[in-house]
Amino acid sequence: MTAVTERAQTLFRSSRARVIIGFAIAAVLLFAVAPATLSTFRLGLLGKFLCLAMVAVGIGLAWGRGGMLTLGQGVFFGLGAYMMAMHLKLADAAQVEGSGGVPDFMMLYGSGVVPGWWEPFRSPVVTILAILVVPAGVAALLGWAVFTRRVRGAYFAILSQALAAAFAILLIGQQATTGGTNGLNGFRSFFGYDLADPVNKRMLFFIAAGALLVMVAIARQLMVSRFGELLVAVRDQENRVRFLGYDPAKVKVVAYAVAALMASVGGALFVPIVGIVSPADVGVVPSIGFLIGVAIGGRATLLGPVLGSIAVSWAQTTLSEQFPSGWIYAQGALFIVVVAFLPGGLAELFTRWRRSRGAPEPDAGPAPGGDVTSGAGPDETERTAVDAPSGRAS
Repeated sequence: MTAVTERAQTLFRSSRARVIIGFAIAAVLLFAVAPATLSTFRLGLLGKFLCLAMVAVGIGLAWGRGGMLTLGQGVFFGLGAYMMAMHLKLADAAQVEGSGGVPDFMMLYGSGVVPGWWEPFRSPVVTILAILVVPAGVAALLGWAVFTRRVRGAYFAILSQALAAAFAILLIGQQATTGGTNGLNGFRSFFGYDLADPVNKRMLFFIAAGALLVMVAIARQLMVSRFGELLVAVRDQENRVRFLGYDPAKVKVVAYAVAALMASVGGALFVPIVGIVSPADVGVVPSIGFLIGVAIGGRATLLGPVLGSIAVSWAQTTLSEQFPSGWIYAQGALFIVVVAFLPGGLAELFTRWRRSRGAPEPDAGPAPGGDVTSGAGPDETERTAVDAPSGRAS
């Protein structure tokens, strides 16, 4: 019996085993417990939180591992959301008026003619491909232009934030084609499925839950790979990495594009679940909100950004219902407390608890900070040493 217990403990200490167990628990909670215990409204609310958590996964990769303070993820979230909303509006118009139907808001605010750049989004395939390619491509081009000029730190943060502000202003000024401040809303179907049907609402939740788990798996794989180690090395010793023959700009561009892709998918699923997208969802304030959830959960961990984003979104919904004017102050105070006393986020509490118990370190896994259960935080010594003879990150 003792041998079996020791073998079980050894297996649990294995990073791979802990990850498999963690994914299994998450799958059970999302696909079995949540649908069985939550009402249709609350399940849709949780689906909204999961969409926002997808953005947090990308920020955790770009900021937590790559050191890129991304204050403009609302741009890529908005691109995915608006492209999905355009398709849904065109599909709804086609059901009413035929294949060349015009969205209702264009009849009120515009000329009653669908713009040429809207037409490709009548196709579901083109829409899905655009959601996956366009935001990632924009991020890659922007990242290449910025990182090759060695723009980083606060300068990159300000630039990305300015981009989010400009994007929101652009949407507001195009009322005839984007709905202006009202945004796009009133969707009736999702790829042929009636959005008013509770069964289809539950289906959307399952899609969001599955997409989030896939993104977390992709993020972990990137973190434990050679690319993840190189990304951490670029974050901590960019000049040394460049001296050894690597191009830090390429590494950053890949991480930034992956983060943009995750934000775009989150925005695309946000639209049918919530039923509206407007400039208020993609500007500076929501972009900072994405970042706050990641910082509170633990930006350098795998699950910290997800849990932090969901917790902050839930707290915002709950407290804003009871204290409409007090939530923003509570959010700011929580962010200050975390930055001042828990720079590793709430995941650092778990680290301190493990140390207080004298728990052994895991035998394998991602670089420190790559897993909430690994007990590593951003303040610990990172695996950023670079092997000079071989020129490879180690």
